[in-house]
Amino acid sequence: MLNTCPMFEVRLKPDMVERALVVRLYFDKSEEAESASLLAELGELVSTLGIGIAESVLARSREMHKKFLCGTGKAAEIVELAKAHECDVIVIDNNLYPSQQREWEKLADLCVIDREEVILDIFAKRAHTREARLQVELARMQYALPRLARMWGHLDREGGGGGSGGGGGAERGMGEKQIEIDRRLAHMSIDRCKRELDVVRKQRKTQRKEREKFETPHASIVGYTNAGKSTLLNLLSGSDVLAKDMLFATLDTTTRRIELPDGQPLLITDTVGFVRNLPHRLVEAFKATLEESVLSDFLIHVLDATAPEIMRFHDTTLKVLEELGALDKPIITILNKIDVVEDPETLERLDREFPDAIRTSSLTGEGMPELLKACSHVLADRVARRQYRIPQMRGDLLHLLHTDAKVLSTDYEQNDILVSAVVPAAIAGRLSSFLIPA
Repeated sequence: MLNTCPMFEVRLKPDMVERALVVRLYFDKSEEAESASLLAELGELVSTLGIGIAESVLARSREMHKKFLCGTGKAAEIVELAKAHECDVIVIDNNLYPSQQREWEKLADLCVIDREEVILDIFAKRAHTREARLQVELARMQYALPRLARMWGHLDREGGGGGSGGGGGAERGMGEKQIEIDRRLAHMSIDRCKRELDVVRKQRKTQRKEREKFETPHASIVGYTNAGKSTLLNLLSGSDVLAKDMLFATLDTTTRRIELPDGQPLLITDTVGFVRNLPHRLVEAFKATLEESVLSDFLIHVLDATAPEIMRFHDTTLKVLEELGALDKPIITILNKIDVVEDPETLERLDREFPDAIRTSSLTGEGMPELLKACSHVLADRVARRQYRIPQMRGDLLHLLHTDAKVLSTDYEQNDILVSAVVPAAIAGRLSSFLIPA
């Protein structure tokens, strides 16, 4: 049975691919700077797969062409360069139609993939939970479906097209029959993934409802990939979420509980990082993962202070958040990795561009107290510090305070218990008759 598309199993085996030529095509001089940046990002993505880069090519074409996206002459130059460097694969940053991908491979006699295929392969390697694996499989199958034709074309040549007896119609080639079988199996696999994802999402919804019963506030860490989100979560919570200096080091959301300076508990979720030109099907496939951003009380937007294109990364993240409908939430912006920035002019520029951002370092801990205070400030209306006089016989109220509030001190006076606590608004009404006036 076709569980995942064979093209990925056969064509994209990074351990068998040693050298790649990475290419970005652009069509207007005004696009040159951004195209150069996207080409560099593609290089990082390819390196994340463990593939060496023989050379990077930024190529301009005067206009878009149907066959290769660029002109035939430009395509031939790129292919010759790939062969001169003895490359195993040509990676084109632009999204290619299936027909264009076939034409490139026919011309080069090499494997040719685009940006989306690279990201899909990275996602497949990084996904660990059942939900993430299902989401990746769904995205890969949807990407592969229109490309199945190129896999079995050789069978048409082998099978021939001789006439059949009786009606005199031409017999269909073996390749066409195999394509039909694979398409049917692919559609079955897509439907299966969607059904299983529905089950997983219902389970997540149930878990979220259980979490919401306790009225615990929730924040999501968002930002461009490799900005230091997982490292930040580790520092704040003392956990050991995978944190590596690579793109898409982790794709699975991780939630940890911490305590703010005012005693209030806070759930913090680390979300998948964003990149420019993230394929739309992946935004859709990972909506269940990214919806943590939509459902959070506020967002912590992590920016890499060392990134030359920090403003572009900032805008990319906000654009995706807008697509998810999460841009209306309070956002705490932090400039992470600030310990690495030594140039005074760079620091001044960052202050001008992000005047309200908190300078932090997930490695040294710089800025963590300020970040926690900012989180408390966002949630200031959610809790209040109160003192109560509770009869000893009311053990239910003491249990409520210990489970849903933060008890700061407990004293005994005759038959009463004097309790000082940080109390969320959700339970304050049930305790109002036992409140000690300030």
